[in-house]
Amino acid sequence: MTTPQEELLPTTRRALTHRIAVAQAEGRTPSLVAAVVRGGRTVWHGARTSVEGHGPDENVQYRIGSITKTFTAVLVLRLRDEGLLDLGDPLEKHLPGTRVGEATIAELLAHSGGLAAESPAPWWERTPGSLRPELADVLGERPLLHPVGRRHHYSNPGYTLLGALVEKVRDASWEEVLQREVLDPLGLERTATRPSAPHAGGWAVHPWADVMLAEPVEDLGWMAPAGQLWSTTGDLARFAVFLTRGDDKVLGAETVREMRAPAAPAEAADVADGAAYGLGLQIQSQGGRMLVGHSGSLPGFLANLTIGVEDDVAAVVLTNCTSGPLLAGVGADLVRIVAEAEPRIPEPWRPLREVDSSVLEVAGQWYWGTHAFVLRLTPDGGVSLGPLSGQGRRSRFRAKGDGSWTGLEGYYAGESLRVVRRPDGSVSHLDLGSFVFTRQPYDESATVPGGVDPEGWRGIG
Repeated sequence: MTTPQEELLPTTRRALTHRIAVAQAEGRTPSLVAAVVRGGRTVWHGARTSVEGHGPDENVQYRIGSITKTFTAVLVLRLRDEGLLDLGDPLEKHLPGTRVGEATIAELLAHSGGLAAESPAPWWERTPGSLRPELADVLGERPLLHPVGRRHHYSNPGYTLLGALVEKVRDASWEEVLQREVLDPLGLERTATRPSAPHAGGWAVHPWADVMLAEPVEDLGWMAPAGQLWSTTGDLARFAVFLTRGDDKVLGAETVREMRAPAAPAEAADVADGAAYGLGLQIQSQGGRMLVGHSGSLPGFLANLTIGVEDDVAAVVLTNCTSGPLLAGVGADLVRIVAEAEPRIPEPWRPLREVDSSVLEVAGQWYWGTHAFVLRLTPDGGVSLGPLSGQGRRSRFRAKGDGSWTGLEGYYAGESLRVVRRPDGSVSHLDLGSFVFTRQPYDESATVPGGVDPEGWRGIG
């Protein structure tokens, strides 16, 4: 996984080192370790520490808090892909008796199930899980605070329920299933529910003095699927590659792409901030760059995984303090530094190996009413349709095998695009979910939406 750091320019490496040095110094954290992934490989690793002569490497474990949720989401999506459940299923269908069973699995994954953000006191992150021996102890007397499915409200107990769902369907503990189905296949040998040397100790740093207090390390019990894991920059770099490209041993590329798509109703503040939530992944639009990943925190530790999918750059940042540097900003900056200093070099253009003449026949300019669109063939055997210029509805379409295509995104997601031919075999128009696209604006030869006014096009007279 690790490659020589010379793959990045010296100026880029220095900028990355400077960014984490500022974060460690200004954030007043005992140590901070980071890695950058590009093109599916780790190309940079850096560390800053308050201990002279010591720098944690990519094998030192830190607690990663809520990044654990992304691992749990992967387990749930594996169940879906195997046909053992549907994301639209209410929880009650598979895990009865929780009192929140009307929430769907998708809503729990996207934090839109209406559940409370936290379990009842005492604070679950700093107390042993043995204080919450039953699932009901995690949910409390009032588990639902909002109408199910109406708003995004981040919920740690929601992911406890998803972990319990995995256990019920697999008939094994969440930890066992995670090890067997994700950690082992992806080679994440230093990711675990409990630390093993070398690992960092967790600290609270006094807000007004440069002194520290050791934080306790608790087993979270039922809450483990929401935040139990320990990991390293090396392992999380591998996990970032998986979340970008997929791995058929765990989840295919199409499913991880689904995880990265917004799946929850956005609050007004989220819209203003350019934030959304997918299926176990946070999504952020920042500086024109779409970033996905997850942050995490537990007493003594902060963590962040940020992926710029279009730039093919990811960053991992881990530190061992309860509060301090804002790691989401650090991760976004590491991605930006590499993406801007060393932009992704596109693959060479290559002609298609073969082309269906009936598809090539419909490539080119089309009109919906008076709006000009262009249909292009795509290298993957599909087509794309979008405005000839400016903004407007656009989508890629996947071939269905019967001469039609299915929309993959935007307004046309799931809609069917087909070519309508005249009795003599010539192309009449395109039909896209009842929208008619013709070769000329309001083509008179098309029944809908053909020329209506018998006088046709004319000027002012």
